[in-house]
Amino acid sequence: MIEPFGASEVWRAGRRPYDRVTMADNRVRVGGPYFEELMHGQVFADAPGLTLTPGYAVLHQALSGDRLRLPLDHELSAAVTGRAEPLAHPTLVCHVAIGQTTAPSQRVRGNLFYRGLRLLRPVHLGDTLRTRTEVVALRQNRPKPGRPATGLAVLRVQVHNQRAEPVLDFWRCPMLPLLDPDANTGHADSFDEIPADAEPADDLPWGWQLGAFKPTVTEVGTVYDIEVRDTVTGAPELARATLNLAATHTDPGASAYGRRLVYGGHTISIAGAHATRALPDLVTIVAWRSCDHTGPVFEGDVLRTELHVEAVHQRDGYQLIDLRAVVHGYSAAEAGDPTVAGKPVLDWRFVALAR
Repeated sequence: MIEPFGASEVWRAGRRPYDRVTMADNRVRVGGPYFEELMHGQVFADAPGLTLTPGYAVLHQALSGDRLRLPLDHELSAAVTGRAEPLAHPTLVCHVAIGQTTAPSQRVRGNLFYRGLRLLRPVHLGDTLRTRTEVVALRQNRPKPGRPATGLAVLRVQVHNQRAEPVLDFWRCPMLPLLDPDANTGHADSFDEIPADAEPADDLPWGWQLGAFKPTVTEVGTVYDIEVRDTVTGAPELARATLNLAATHTDPGASAYGRRLVYGGHTISIAGAHATRALPDLVTIVAWRSCDHTGPVFEGDVLRTELHVEAVHQRDGYQLIDLRAVVHGYSAAEAGDPTVAGKPVLDWRFVALAR
């Protein structure tokens, strides 16, 4: 089965509800919906399916510096997972899914959070990802003097592979501008029903043979201060490669800051790479309990990560380790000044599988 989503749910060819037509010359302005053009229950499922290839794996590793062993060592991946195709990096899988959800958030001012993200089964190179995005909650922000009118949209994201098997499930919340700054949409949904946490899949460790990994030894309360920082480069390339339509990542004029805003997943990937320096025998990431973007990141910024061990759950033959990556960013001018503490840019709580 190739198409896991009903054709009736897909915005098909022709004008979408949010396309604007100038009747004098039949000119169609294509740019994605404003906040007041979104509706409860609206479904976007027309993003192209994307097949993960070795090229995608190389690009992600080059832009993040990640050292997670399974995506890098194909022989190890085959021995552990039992599949000849190498494991796709779990963060790359998330980036593709996020990129496929950006039709409703092309005008995004910033993505506030991710919630309840669970990797339901492993994804390997050669697998194709298809994503369904539904608008599940809308809340208009209170107007603030001197600031554009905005609203928050909670999107439920469900991802399937080419066999129509679910592989990923999560919620995210972009902030969008209003077309009419004086509009009162009446949207005032509570977000209380959006999961504040995510429990890993029930069938871990998926039949994997983890004997090739060294046991990870760490204690609750340990904080790893990763001293070697990393510079964000190639930000538009990662956004484009993962089908991300958010204009703020490629068009300085679309950004609230007057310059391109780095896709938040890029910061997450670098934080994940820092985590593999501190704990080099992590097997993979299986869930995000929460992920909050606490400040903007720009091309050329330098990132530093503190990795906190929040819990260690012993299982039969493996561990689940709750980790929290707190990331601070520095501009290029600030990076050489040891007195600058950096600004908070990311607070990411995730669950890693380890032996």
